[in-house]
Amino acid sequence: MPMIRHIVLFKFKPGVNWRDPAALAAERSSQLVGERVPGLLHWQVGRNTADRPIAYDFAAIGLLPDQDTLRRYLDHPFHQRSAALWSAISTWVVADIEE
Repeated sequence: MPMIRHIVLFKFKPGVNWRDPAALAAERSSQLVGERVPGLLHWQVGRNTADRPIAYDFAAIGLLPDQDTLRRYLDHPFHQRSAALWSAISTWVVADIEE
């Protein structure tokens, strides 16, 4: 059974940047997802370093063993709270790819 690579790219809404306390809170929450949400085989988050207009501001990349674990991850209360923090300050795109 193929594993699932979960990729999320966040782009700040107008007026939001890394000096905003809400952005820092969302970043910290994302860092903790790897510790607080079970089922993740690997978790990586980070700020974008590219200075291009098409670049997103932040990325989260997780590796999960299967679709069922992905669904449990998405429904987990801590993940939901972290997503809500990002929803207030950004838009995002997601790709879930099989490996």
